[in-house]
Amino acid sequence: MVLKIRDIDQTQAPLLDHLVELRTRLLRCVLALAVAFAVCFYFANEIFAILVRPLAGAFPAGTDARLVYTKLYEAFFVEIKVAIFAAFFVTFPIIANQLWAFVAPGLYAKEKRAFLPFLLATPVLFIAGASLAYFIVMPTAFRWFLGFQGEVVDGLTQEALPAMGDYLDLVMRFILAFGISFLLPVLMLLLNRAGIITREQFATSRRFVVVGIFVVAAVATPPDVVSQLILAIPLMILFEGSLLLMPREKKAEEEKAEEAKQEALPSPAPAEQAGGSEPAPTPPAAS
Repeated sequence: MVLKIRDIDQTQAPLLDHLVELRTRLLRCVLALAVAFAVCFYFANEIFAILVRPLAGAFPAGTDARLVYTKLYEAFFVEIKVAIFAAFFVTFPIIANQLWAFVAPGLYAKEKRAFLPFLLATPVLFIAGASLAYFIVMPTAFRWFLGFQGEVVDGLTQEALPAMGDYLDLVMRFILAFGISFLLPVLMLLLNRAGIITREQFATSRRFVVVGIFVVAAVATPPDVVSQLILAIPLMILFEGSLLLMPREKKAEEEKAEEAKQEALPSPAPAEQAGGSEPAPTPPAAS
């Protein structure tokens, strides 16, 4: 038996409306991503040149800096990866706007006011983390990696010949790792606002959080202490700053009690209907 649209109960119609709207939002996101990919693919060489600057500046003066590719198709796929990577960055405001436009109608005004700051803070924190990786971490790490060049023993020398694909993967790993890690305050404040984890619970778990931060820094960065510290120290600062922004438990309980008190206030009594409670008229006295 084939289920047709007209056979669906009318109470499920709003679900279909939401699915249609979701499809429309997704199509707009895909269309924007496709257009951005086409434009970024046209300028793929210029974008890749920007990503190569930290490596070019890390080579010692007078060194013949080169990027090689060991597979015939590697350079082409590098351009595709660069275009996709750049297209996601360019279209993120559009994707976020479509997501917000789909979710916002189902939220109360108070929920919108609570959620909107997190939506605005997400790209700012991600860009801050990516900028830290691009301007500070990558040049420092690349200079350390290139320091292994030179004579080893018996006249043998070792030379760095980074491949295009491997270098792009490393750069994307740096930028994504630092950008996503800097979203820690958004995650913490959302968990606190939702009532899942309180400020006191975060504070008492500080030692475990510090260990987790250093584990993430060790996994997300190259195996040098400097890069790990450059990621771990800002994350610890963001963790402590997030604790300062969280309301203390007593204050939060007072706010919830005040809201409950306001909701429990009795509504004004409705006006009495005419004739419903008026005293019955006195019958006239018998003559």
